[in-house]
Amino acid sequence: MDSKAITKIQSIILIAIIIIAAVGGGVTYVLLSGEGQSSETIKIGVLADLDAYDGKGIWQGVVFAAEQLNAKGGILGKHVEIVGQDTDISTGVDASKINAALTRLLTFNKVDFIIGMAASVGFMIQDLIAEHKRLFFEVASTEDSYTQRVLDDYDTYKYFFRVAFNATSIFQGITDALVLLREQTGFNKVGYIGEDSGWTKGIMEGLDYVLPQIYGFDLVYKGIFPPGTVDFTSYFAAAETAGVEILVPLIGGAIPFVKEYHDRQSPMVIYGGFLGAGVTDPQGWEITDGKCEYISVSSTPVLAGYPLTSKTMPVREAYINRWGENPKWFGGNAYEVLRYILSDAIERAGTIEPDAVIEALEQVSIETANARNFVFTSSHDLMMGENPNNPDADYVLALLFQWIDGKQVPVYPKKIMEEAGATYTYPDWPGPWD
Repeated sequence: MDSKAITKIQSIILIAIIIIAAVGGGVTYVLLSGEGQSSETIKIGVLADLDAYDGKGIWQGVVFAAEQLNAKGGILGKHVEIVGQDTDISTGVDASKINAALTRLLTFNKVDFIIGMAASVGFMIQDLIAEHKRLFFEVASTEDSYTQRVLDDYDTYKYFFRVAFNATSIFQGITDALVLLREQTGFNKVGYIGEDSGWTKGIMEGLDYVLPQIYGFDLVYKGIFPPGTVDFTSYFAAAETAGVEILVPLIGGAIPFVKEYHDRQSPMVIYGGFLGAGVTDPQGWEITDGKCEYISVSSTPVLAGYPLTSKTMPVREAYINRWGENPKWFGGNAYEVLRYILSDAIERAGTIEPDAVIEALEQVSIETANARNFVFTSSHDLMMGENPNNPDADYVLALLFQWIDGKQVPVYPKKIMEEAGATYTYPDWPGPWD
């Protein structure tokens, strides 16, 4: 647990009390205010590997949101209390550990709402929260089947909401972005490279069909590597031999891949897909020694530092002031849940009663730091794409930013690229762009 949990916010002194629970080592974080603090609380549970990169980011995002809300009087005048339970999944997903952590949140900590990561055990989580009638906000997992259950059996699974891209939206974002790049560059020879894991399999299988069959791309290279790979020499060599012009990455640990691309000056562009921690991060330029230049990565406005809404830059700056570091992707999702989406729904519902809050969430339409108009779909997924009824109130957008001179410049969608006055930039070494 990060020890920097005591801060001063808008002249209100917040006291952090950490309690090691008697059951299973859970950790409770309680924020108290000395100025007119209500004795009533709203308990928010955090379910994640709190010592890991993503889990720590989620914890920090939720705590930061609670501090800001409490500084403004809480929600419905009630103090927001954060309770974290560690799933300890950094060495592998253990369903029994996740089940135990979630059960502690529900029965021992008696939380009102939960924000966290379902990992690969979303069905188990959905069944458990349905049994206890408590809302769970997923901020990381992409499985379409999780929210499909909401459609298939609404009364049972209505307690599950996702504030993260699903696999379908990731796939659609990749293909739409490739079409735009082809319009800009004329490049049509495409390849992909991805780690051999569950989250990439469906995307790669989809690309195998739609790129050549639906969009007319020449798919000339398919690279699949074991997780943990750090030497990509043979993969780049094979892609270059195949004549790849656009290489789509689906990589979690991307720093070695990015550095090798730069060092060998590979004659192709890296565009779309997903590159994980260390490249997507705002500090990616420093982490990669500037070797991420010209690479286009999926990111969010807060991470990239693009002022998409009136809240984007203030949130980014306040987060950095609070934690001494930039926000992380999943942590940003978690922050959005509590600070804007859930707090708004509770205020409109006038209660924390689950059915009333669910109804309010299904009607949410609100500006956040990462969306001009956040709306849920009927399956409790986030609504994505441009808003055909209001061009100034687009839903959550799948954004690509290109690293140029230490900054992330928006290059997709076209609307945002033009809004920012940006252009796509080729590498400064020889390639098909010459």
